[in-house]
Amino acid sequence: MRVIIGEDSALFREGLAGLLLDAGHDVVAKAADAASLDDAVGPGGHDPGCDVVIIDIRMPPDLLDDGARAARRIRMRHPDLGILLLSQHIETRHSVELVAAGRFGYLLKDRVLDVAEFLDSLDRVARGGSVLDPEVVGRLLSSSSRNDPVATLTPREREVLALMAEGRTNTGIAKRLWLTPRTVETHVSNVLAKLGLTESEDDHRRVLAVLAHLRSQSSPT
Repeated sequence: MRVIIGEDSALFREGLAGLLLDAGHDVVAKAADAASLDDAVGPGGHDPGCDVVIIDIRMPPDLLDDGARAARRIRMRHPDLGILLLSQHIETRHSVELVAAGRFGYLLKDRVLDVAEFLDSLDRVARGGSVLDPEVVGRLLSSSSRNDPVATLTPREREVLALMAEGRTNTGIAKRLWLTPRTVETHVSNVLAKLGLTESEDDHRRVLAVLAHLRSQSSPT
């Protein structure tokens, strides 16, 4: 897998590059600010030379949401390029805005410490899937109103919903929660029925359906 890294912290940037190289991936470029990242990826109609771009949300020059804005520009120019946003803090607005096109992930930086999980997330994004940090999903769930159908879910169903929104298949959910696939199928059907959503075999469309519901019922920060 070919990767471009956009990260202003030299220590984190080089550590991430080393992790990816050790895993057999090719780091084709590294950028310390949003402008350099734009240049590294290149204009639309041009081969970006990579499969995934990893971007820190807060980058120079403003150290606010420059990375997220760069991600939106890159998405417009290269709709088939995988984008994985990293952030030190939860900022749900960006995850909800960018996830719609697929090939997108949003993780808190602490998740990189679980190397196997991080590499799995990166691979899912590269293959066209959607990956959302469990804490981001939890923030969306916790902001639901009392009249929202999410409030009717059992604790186990809320766990299943969070893993669905992370882009996990029923098999992946079963492994994570130590449940049988048949039990997970039942929970998923109950969740979708309570939320008024249609069952789909397409994992990404299922993520979109869940997020569309959460977005309509919450106020992103």
